Amino acid sequence: MSPSPNPPTPTTYLVGGAVRDRLLGLTPGDRDWVVVGSTPEAMRAAGFQQVGRDFPVFLHPDTGEEHALARTERKSGRGHGGFVAHADPSVTLEQDLARRDFTINAIAEDADGHLVDPFGGARDIEARVLRHVGPAFAEDPLRVLRAARFMARLAPLGFNVAPETVQLMREMAASGELAELTAERVWQELRRALVAAMPSAFLRTLHDCGALAVVLPEVDALYGVPQRAEYHPEVDTGVHIELVCDMAARLAPGDDMIGFAALTHDLGKALTPAGKLPAHVGHEHAGLKPLQALCERLKVPNEHRALAEIACREHLNVHRFNELRATTVHDLIARCDGFRKPERIGRLATVCEADKRGRAGRGEDAYPQADALRTAHAAALAVKAQDVAKGLNGPAIGEALRKARIAAIAATRQDG
Repeated sequence: MSPSPNPPTPTTYLVGGAVRDRLLGLTPGDRDWVVVGSTPEAMRAAGFQQVGRDFPVFLHPDTGEEHALARTERKSGRGHGGFVAHADPSVTLEQDLARRDFTINAIAEDADGHLVDPFGGARDIEARVLRHVGPAFAEDPLRVLRAARFMARLAPLGFNVAPETVQLMREMAASGELAELTAERVWQELRRALVAAMPSAFLRTLHDCGALAVVLPEVDALYGVPQRAEYHPEVDTGVHIELVCDMAARLAPGDDMIGFAALTHDLGKALTPAGKLPAHVGHEHAGLKPLQALCERLKVPNEHRALAEIACREHLNVHRFNELRATTVHDLIARCDGFRKPERIGRLATVCEADKRGRAGRGEDAYPQADALRTAHAAALAVKAQDVAKGLNGPAIGEALRKARIAAIAATRQDG
């Protein structure tokens, strides 16, 4: 069959997040483009640099923005990566949009600003509904996590997940395919959710469809575990964790290290014997083992893991900070390696504040312990070895430094 004498003229469309965010009234981030009716050879000839390994993606020679050839995808195996992409000039814009996850992400805009919206994404934006495009959604287990992560961003705007999408997500969670997701992909979605406006929506969405028990079983186990109502009016530990994560996102926007520590600080409460409930004596130490298991499984970065372990172990000590002696405060800081890595103490203070204020009706409570810890730490840090080392050597210098730092901490406290 001879080629057509008049091949279609390539057409470029703005797609995905940039279109969605503009319709939501948000400031768009990166702009992505899809090119219909072109070939890799034509793109390279026009000066585009090819960067896609699994399918043709190109960087614009002037703007550096990503331009992908219109493509379809076919399921070829289990898991997120089990797909074969097909791109050629015959693939239509609608076929390309049909492979996308949610209707609100399956909208294109042409050069004149006209929308191409075959799946009703603009209507769903108006209705504040997150809805899957079609049955192919079920072929990619990562989309369950993406739905939850989108909810962490969009729930404050009034979004809900469409009932049929929730049902499909339940079926996907029950199928076992979520276990095929790599640790790196789960961690990537988790950390992005933790810095969104409402991380609780991520947790709640996954919990409600049964996926949290698969990807974060240590966190899922907290739902339904009661706490003492005088300290935790929300009672349910899972709800408490949701509130703490939201408070952490409010107190430290963009800090996923604080967000992860907030998420995991109370894991030990799931291990409290039923006969001891609703008290949780020793949960701060019991939580270290499940925390370490979670970190190993998801290959959590070392500093995230270190702060999470510190917050798990020390949060009750920080809550009763005003009762601690200066010596005890010094030793707490030292256990956290807060003299060599001072940023840890400020973050610990924020996690503990998020914990205390992440309770029903307590969101605006004062938490003076955070500033008191930071003040004591700053005073101790201001004492340098050279200030106390005159005439001393060896271990004597370390002991003199410790005493001087304890004295500096004591000077910041009302009890002197």
